[in-house]
Amino acid sequence: QVRLVESGGGLVQAGGSLRLSCAASGTIFSMNAMGWYRQAPGKQRELVATITDGGSTDYADSVKGRFTCSRVNANTVYLQMNSLKPEDTAVYYCNAKGVITTRGRADYWGQGTQVTVSS
Repeated sequence: QVRLVESGGGLVQAGGSLRLSCAASGTIFSMNAMGWYRQAPGKQRELVATITDGGSTDYADSVKGRFTCSRVNANTVYLQMNSLKPEDTAVYYCNAKGVITTRGRADYWGQGTQVTVSS
């Protein structure tokens, strides 16, 4: 059983910074990518940033230059969020794609962590 555990959310003023972390546990042989999505009230879940097992990153246009996704090790990723804006307020979800375990290949989601940016 694969679990993704997120931490680091909270309340911050506009212009401030937060760092989210996500650790994947379980018997994981490999995975294609890890990343972050977010969902604001009344909106669809959207991609924030991803990083592949090779280290390639992809960012939403709205966060480029402010957010950095990095991989600490094979199963742990960070999302460093700087210059936060009120529109960044959302529940942030960790995602792991193409995870290979004894049960085969699947994608997994974390439980989500709330980020609130006050103006």
